[in-house]
This record gives sequence, structure tokens and C-alpha cells, in this order.
Amino acid sequence: MEDNISPMTTIERLRYLMGVMRMNQSEFAHRLGINPTTLSKYMSERITLTDALINKVVVNCGVSKRWLTSGDDVPFAKGEESSSLPEVTIAPMVPVRRVRQDTQGVPVYDIDVTAGCLELSRMFTEDRIEGYINLPDVSRDCVIVRVMGDSMAPAIRSGGRVAIRPIRNLHNIFWGRAYVVVMDDYRMIKYLRKHADPSKVILHSCNPAYDDMEVDRSEIRALFIVEAIIHCDLFS
Repeated sequence: MEDNISPMTTIERLRYLMGVMRMNQSEFAHRLGINPTTLSKYMSERITLTDALINKVVVNCGVSKRWLTSGDDVPFAKGEESSSLPEVTIAPMVPVRRVRQDTQGVPVYDIDVTAGCLELSRMFTEDRIEGYINLPDVSRDCVIVRVMGDSMAPAIRSGGRVAIRPIRNLHNIFWGRAYVVVMDDYRMIKYLRKHADPSKVILHSCNPAYDDMEVDRSEIRALFIVEAIIHCDLFS
């Protein structure tokens, strides 16, 4: 992984929070109890962020002040990692369209993310698409893949589906969030935690039966952030 990319700023971390909480700037301002115009000035850096605003975000969003101001720590408490994963429940009536040419939805791939020596991004070929589905709360930059294994249970069940999005800036990791981690021999979903050694990361499972894994950053070939857990018997 490259380390020569500028780290994320506090403003970018605020935008990340709005994305996680599925809020626009006006809704986020209401959550903080400030005027939307004032928040807009902060976000555009026309006025400097104040400690008072930072404290409002910490109190009203339940995030770590250390993470928000410096990028250290994780945004949410470790015990709350699973609750930070957005979830999308699809009614059984919603169809998965299997027309290959249909690009008006999120593609659903017949791909597992637990093992394999071929880099995941190289498997996103048309012949692996099962269909497309419209999910208003999921970005069109995402793809939907299948999860096998119980290391992330109960947050993500074996055989379930997740919406994932490729991370192009591998330097900026949202500590405490779930990622598909692509290595030479494995593709697995884990929470990423910060290691005391900056050349390493900790891969943490939701299932307490699994031990943490420490891996070198250089061993990670690609990262895909888990944007949402998809609940639907349609994919069973």
C-alpha cells in the first residue's frame, strides 16, 4: 500500500460521517443544532472549524474526538463496530433484473469474498453478473457480492450479501469500518483497526471465536469498503 498520499482532513472526515449517517448537509446541521448556512461555511472552509463545533459532532454523533481531529483511533467505539455498518432490507417483491445490458442499478455478482488467489477487481466481469437491482441508499459505485464463512457473524451471516466500493486512496483507512481485504491468497471481510506499528494493520472479526490477525500493509493488494449489508431472501 502507498503511504505518500496526504492523510484525510477533518472536513473530509465530517463528509464521511454524513455519508455513514445517510444525511445531507442540512440534515447534519439540524442534528448538530446549528444553522445549515453556518455548516456550509465550515465545510467549504470559508470559516475555520472551532472546538465548539467539533464537540457538537462528538456529542451528537457519538464519534471519537481524537479520530475526528487527527485521524487516530477509530470513529466509533470498538464495541459499536457492527452498529456502524449500514443495513439495507429489501422486500421479497423487489426483483433482481437479469438483463446484462441494464445499467440502471447496482450489479449483483456471483462472487465470494472469503478466498481466492485472483484479485477481486479482476473478477468483476460481465459473465459473473447475476443481475442488477435498484437500491436508493447504495451508491452506484458499489457492487454486491456474497459473503461465505462465519467470522463476521452475527453482523454479516454466511451466504449473505454486502455492497462494497473500491478504495482508491489506500492510505486513508476508516479505522473501525468493515472492508473486503484483498491479499495474494485471500479475500476476506474484516474490521480494520489501527496497529501500533504504522507498517501493519489489525484485521478484526466480529465473531469472538476468531483471533485478530496482524498483517503488513504491503501485503494488502486492494481494499473495498463495506457500504451496506443487504438483507434479502431473494439471494438465498
